[in-house]
Amino acid sequence: MDTPMPEASGFDHLTIATRGLASHVAVVGEGAPVVMLHGFPQHWWQWRDIGPRLAERGYRVICPDLRGAGWTVAESPRIERETRRHDLVALLDAMGFDRVRLVGHDMGAMAAMQLAYTDPERVEALVWLAAPPPFMSFSPKMLGALRHLPPLVWHRPGRSLAAIFGEAYAVRPLAPVTVETYLAPMRRPEVDAAVRWLYRGMVLPEAVRIARGAYTAQRLRPPTLCAFGRRDGAYSEADLRRLTGDPTRYADHFEFAFIDDASHFITDDAPEAVSEVILEHFARADASA
Repeated sequence: MDTPMPEASGFDHLTIATRGLASHVAVVGEGAPVVMLHGFPQHWWQWRDIGPRLAERGYRVICPDLRGAGWTVAESPRIERETRRHDLVALLDAMGFDRVRLVGHDMGAMAAMQLAYTDPERVEALVWLAAPPPFMSFSPKMLGALRHLPPLVWHRPGRSLAAIFGEAYAVRPLAPVTVETYLAPMRRPEVDAAVRWLYRGMVLPEAVRIARGAYTAQRLRPPTLCAFGRRDGAYSEADLRRLTGDPTRYADHFEFAFIDDASHFITDDAPEAVSEVILEHFARADASA
């Protein structure tokens, strides 16, 4: 099914072929590479406002549609715990990037996190958006962040995901045209079918590893910023700091940032503020290199 590509000022569109995958990649700007990994159920267009802001500051911003999302086409719908990390490594190799700055939101943060642990030499600086650090302790208070899981694990093809963009996850419900733009690729059967693969094959197995403390036994090497909206009801600043404890136990350089008037869909709630915390983190990482 042919789904029209949404428009975003300044972006060029590429198709990068790797083994078993034809990745759609939106690119804007020139300079040091920044790879931005979208969340769920989003795609490259999530970065429509942030990408050009970073490009204005001298970066080449690369926004791929991850496997099972957007306009990327995969030979197989199967997605396992590290499938997207393997895809990301293959994409970086194909584009000739040995080392990048990396930004990930939600599920995109999961792939970014995995790469930072397995291939730290390839990550100049790392930003997680609306995703807790994997070495954070568990608390029953976090269960509210998981209430969306059951219907997604058992997602039925054709069932709308529009409710995900409601008031529980955004400061202001997204405009209908924005929701429709995010969900338009779901009309492709392979993208709709990927929802259950994502949650059963990737999210749940990774969540089990995190719960068992797999990342408390490893060290996070790249300088990392973890940014949340202050109105993200699943994660308060006090709880995040308390459950993380002393991050120097697990990371060489780790810090939090909290953005006012933003919730889980932080890049739609506050794109300008998100752009600034990313740029400031990159500048600090460069200064300490």
